[in-house]
Parts: sequence; structure tokens; C-alpha cells
Amino acid sequence: MSGSNEPRIAGRHFLQIPGPSPVPDRILKAMSMQVIDHRGPEFQKLGKRVLDGIKTIFKTKSPVIIYPASGTGAWEAALINTMSPGDKVLMYETGHFASLWKSMAEKIGIEPEFLESDWRSGVEANRIEERLRADTNHEIKAVCVVHNETSTGATSRIDEVRAAIDAAGHPALLMVDTISGLASADYRHDEWGVDVTVSGSQKGLMLPPGISFNAISEKALEVSKSAKLPKLFWSWEEMLPHNANGFFPYTPATNLLYGLDEAINMLHQEGLDSVFARHIRHGEAARKAVATWGLEILCQVERYHSPVLTGVVMPEGHDADNFRKLVLENFDMSLGTGLSKVAGKVFRIGHLGDINDLTLIGALAGVEMGLGLAGVPHSKGGVQAAMDHLAATAPSK
Repeated sequence: MSGSNEPRIAGRHFLQIPGPSPVPDRILKAMSMQVIDHRGPEFQKLGKRVLDGIKTIFKTKSPVIIYPASGTGAWEAALINTMSPGDKVLMYETGHFASLWKSMAEKIGIEPEFLESDWRSGVEANRIEERLRADTNHEIKAVCVVHNETSTGATSRIDEVRAAIDAAGHPALLMVDTISGLASADYRHDEWGVDVTVSGSQKGLMLPPGISFNAISEKALEVSKSAKLPKLFWSWEEMLPHNANGFFPYTPATNLLYGLDEAINMLHQEGLDSVFARHIRHGEAARKAVATWGLEILCQVERYHSPVLTGVVMPEGHDADNFRKLVLENFDMSLGTGLSKVAGKVFRIGHLGDINDLTLIGALAGVEMGLGLAGVPHSKGGVQAAMDHLAATAPSK
């Protein structure tokens, strides 16, 4: 930084937190455009491109609303556009972010029922089905779950949640947070019967923070017509008529939309299936490294292991945040911190967004060297195990 007395560190910083993810040069260049008139014809073309293009990432034919906000804003939008004061919603405690969404519901006048868990697994759909079957008066108006729980490294099966709601014969809306899952883990809004999908820009979309999304089904739109919670900035009713013509009812994040346009192009250039396969390989490689080191993975159920990040439990007597600090100071790499219940006990390795095999190996090498410097008991060879896996699973060209 100009004017700093700190010595320069050579090379690039390794941002290996589970979001924000590194922003590719192509997107930075796209965002460097001059700000344009957001009521003019040039912006209208951009607006139409991104409003149509983002549907292909959510895999939906329904509207996707874009807000100039973080994912927290899109959480609120999902709730206040569909719920009325005192409505009951069923939520599932997969980790820190599911807990925050529940806290928001309480603060805006909704009554959440929380299915508690130990933060070491994904959503067990049978528990949702059991609760909904017991709700014979259909007092529960929505089921809210997190697709990829960023605090733990667990990816839930949304198709199974949809099947559980259907098996119970319950009319509740299905709302899903895929803020860290979209464009990294396979997600299918229409096919999985999701009514409202919440996401954000700073994870798999490879953008800076600042825009977020609600993908909305016809059922959710119909329900929104009778929802009684107050809203203006977040209102779907305000947004949709303007969006139909490529515009917004208030000033949008113009330059982030230029970046989004480029991100959508990049994802399709690689191919969404290839993007998902790349993330799966990297998640597998990271977990092989952790297993070789002899450390414990936070998500204990293999079928829920995330392709986006890996949460690593530190051995008793070793502080995860001290370890992260040592890695940052010695190797210029940021790792994710443990949040709330697992603060100081867990560090998280992000492997999402615009990374390749060598990026991941560099990150894992930094972790392995850091474990040695911190005196954390471990076995050597984690990086080699990851390299062996990546070499054995490299896609043919």
C-alpha cells in the first residue's frame, strides 16, 4: 500500500478463506468501466443481459432479483416478501449462518422453530418430514435451509429436502441459502422445487461483495401478494416491473453488474458441469491432505462433504486462530476462522471460485508448513497425498 512503512511482501496474497474469493483479472477489468446512466439505453442492454444470464446459473426460468446488498439483505428479502407477522417457519441448524438466519427471522417478527444439530453434518431430511407430518394444521409457512454451510463445510441435499416436504404433503415454501454454494456446487432451483433461493456475489461468482439475489418461483410470487411484513427496498413488487425492461427501481451497483456479466460468461465458457467437477476434485484433494496429516474434518458425514471449503478441527490444546495468525505472518495466506460455537477450535480452507490445482497445492503447502511451525502434532505428506489425487483425477483434454 502506498505510504506504508511495512516491508513489501513478494508474490500474491493467498486468499483461502471460504469467501470472498479471489477476483479474476477478467472481472476486475470488466468492472473498470466508467459509470453509466442507469436509466439509459446502454445500461438497459446490460440489465437485460445479467437478469437473463443469472437465471442460467440458478438453473431457473423464473425471475431472479438482484439487490445492491450482501447476502444478509437477500435473506431478509426472502422472508419479508413471503411472510406475515407471527408466521411460523421451520429452520435447520447446520451451523453459524443457519443460526444467523434464524436470529433475523426472530427480529423481524417471524416465529422460527429450529431443528438443532451438532454442526457436524448437513440437513437430515427425515427430521423435516417428521416435523411437517406433525404439523397437521399447516401452521409452518416455510422451510428454510442452508445449502452449503460456510462455517462447517457441509453441503446439504436440497432435492432430499424437497422430497421430504412433498412426502409430508405439506404446502410450506422451500427457501434455500446457497450464498456460498452457487456456481461452486451443483444447484438446480427449478428441478429441486425451490421457492426462494438466496445467494451472493462474493463466492462462486468470483465477484467482490456487494450484490445478492432472490430466485423466486411462481408459488412464492403468489404467496408474496398476501404477505404483510413491511417492505420497500426489498420489495419484489417494486423490482419486477422495472426488471422486465432491464432497469431497477433505484440506483443499482452498476460496475458490479459489469463484473457479473463477465462472471456469467466465464462460468459458461468453462461449463457449469466442469466448474462443479473442479470443485469436487479440489475438495477431495483437500480432505486427503487433512486425513494424511491426521487431523479431524469438522463435517463428519462423508455424503455432506463440501466442494467449497474444508473445516479442520485443531487438536486439543492448540488454538486455531493462533495457527492462522502464524500462517498469515509467515506465508501471506489467509485461512478462514472458526465461527461462534467453533471459534478457536477450527480453521477453514477455502477452495472455491477461480482456483486451479496449483493454487490449491500452494495453499495446502502453506497449511502443512504452518502446522510444523506451530508445533501442531501431525504426520507429513498431506500435500503429496493431495498431489497424487489431483494427478490421478486430472480431466483429459
